[in-house]
Amino acid sequence: MKSENAHSTSLQHRHGTQQHQVHGRPSLPERQGNILCLDDFEVKARRHLPLPFYEYVAGGAETNQSLRANRQIFAEIELMPRFLVDVGQVDTSVTLFGHRYDSPFGIAPMGIAALWAYRGDVVLAQSAADENIPMILSGASLIRLEDVRQANKDAWFQMYLPGDEAGIKALVGRVQAAGYETLVITVDCPVHSNRENNVRAGFSTPVRPSLSLAWQGLTHPRWTVGTFLRTLVQHGMPHFENNHVTRGVPIFSPSAERDLSAAAHLDWSHFRMIRRLWPGNLVIKGLLDPRDAVEAVSAGADGVILSNHGGRQLDGAVSPLRVLQKVVEACPTVPVMMDSGIRRGTDVLKALALGAKFVFVGRPFAYASSIAGEAGVSHAVNLLKSEISRDMALLGVARPSDLDDTCVVRRFGAW
Repeated sequence: MKSENAHSTSLQHRHGTQQHQVHGRPSLPERQGNILCLDDFEVKARRHLPLPFYEYVAGGAETNQSLRANRQIFAEIELMPRFLVDVGQVDTSVTLFGHRYDSPFGIAPMGIAALWAYRGDVVLAQSAADENIPMILSGASLIRLEDVRQANKDAWFQMYLPGDEAGIKALVGRVQAAGYETLVITVDCPVHSNRENNVRAGFSTPVRPSLSLAWQGLTHPRWTVGTFLRTLVQHGMPHFENNHVTRGVPIFSPSAERDLSAAAHLDWSHFRMIRRLWPGNLVIKGLLDPRDAVEAVSAGADGVILSNHGGRQLDGAVSPLRVLQKVVEACPTVPVMMDSGIRRGTDVLKALALGAKFVFVGRPFAYASSIAGEAGVSHAVNLLKSEISRDMALLGVARPSDLDDTCVVRRFGAW
């Protein structure tokens, strides 16, 4: 009895709310029990998070054209089900880089996760390990990559390139020394994007104290106490930890704005240099043009993640799903993956049918971690897992490898 009470108390302290256990893992608090799909997490996160931090996660660049298009493109694809097919034993697992994952989706890299959820990157990593899906740690995270690797030995690391060769070599060496086996190089951020919604909502890097921000803290006490103050008390002021080989500056520092413009001069020679340095799986993220994908494979990429950064970089950039088939045809020797806009199991199936080997999902897992920690992320993962399994059966396929373009129809003809 004593140990059960101690465990319950530990869980309550861990996530700032009373939780229950299902099969040894924390489950959603009762007040969050009406979450039926990934979109439901956003509704609750919008109330839970201070406006600047919610808008940082939710928004895109300029007019949000790409952000909207990432969702709208899935409505242009309809599914063609087959029946009287044996789907009594649906198997959703996929092998990627020698690892057998339970489902064909993973957690995309998301920066400053520890600002929306207590120890956010660790929460995402632990949940991914429990659910046997991949998680990519963002280079813009506030928790050391070594600590996240301890929480999930199979986590991937996503790297923004420092502006000089010495810095690139040093950071690659640090990631290798930490034991990561898969390195993801994000290349779609040569300069800062124009995120007007962040400015309007009061978010900036560095985070600037203001009366407005103080009011947001007072009016969102669960986040203030359970995430921000708890982090300060237990871990001190958050720093950018993984942009360089050494620790970065505090999130509130005047010099905290990351100089992404320093990457504007980088070219394919730098990617080839990383290929020579890195002995593990090397993935390139942020490509959209098939010509770039071919260049990446020629330069030694083991995989490609198509992405427009969730609509957060070039507004109006094409949605990955629209160019997916062309890239798959151009790069038949490596797994082509994608992110941006995936919210339902049917979205995953549409991407796989058009040739994606794997997909990644970002914002919903950010919202889930913010409102309920590991329990929230686990619930989100299992919602999507269940949708994929159910939708495969309804579509008439028993395994992801059965999916191809005969399973889909474009509503408006050929693209």
